[in-house]
Amino acid sequence: MITRKDSPVIINLFNLAMSSPEIASLSWGQMMVKGCSTAYKDCKVWPGGSRTWDWRETGTNILCRTQEAGITIGMFFSLRSNLHSPGVQPADLEEVVKKGVKTLVIGRGMSEALQVPASTVDYLKKNGIDVLVLQTEKAVKEYNALVAQGVKVGGVFHSTC
Repeated sequence: MITRKDSPVIINLFNLAMSSPEIASLSWGQMMVKGCSTAYKDCKVWPGGSRTWDWRETGTNILCRTQEAGITIGMFFSLRSNLHSPGVQPADLEEVVKKGVKTLVIGRGMSEALQVPASTVDYLKKNGIDVLVLQTEKAVKEYNALVAQGVKVGGVFHSTC
């Protein structure tokens, strides 16, 4: 920190020069952020930091939809799919938005089960933030490419379904 005697202004050079951390690795149920020893299941990243993300904090739950499907010999089985609904809410993103990001990348999961309502995308656009909503592996690649370009980028990533 630099403090000038003739001014009460304190300049934190670290904050001025912060860049977004790279996602070092991704596998089912685990993400590692460069410079952080914590393994995340789901995470939020922003210039200068990261933390675990629990999308249930804002009311998203796993809804299981079951359909019966007939097989030609007359047997039935159930097809089950998980939808995480209502999905990513503006409240999930506020912390990252407050960090002054210009672009926010949302990873919906390996099978894209985590929903992203139009109202969430609208919230970001109204705040002047570009948004990318992608399958998590693609989202991480895009996020890391933006980091490499020096973009002030943030992200929220779901690493399982």
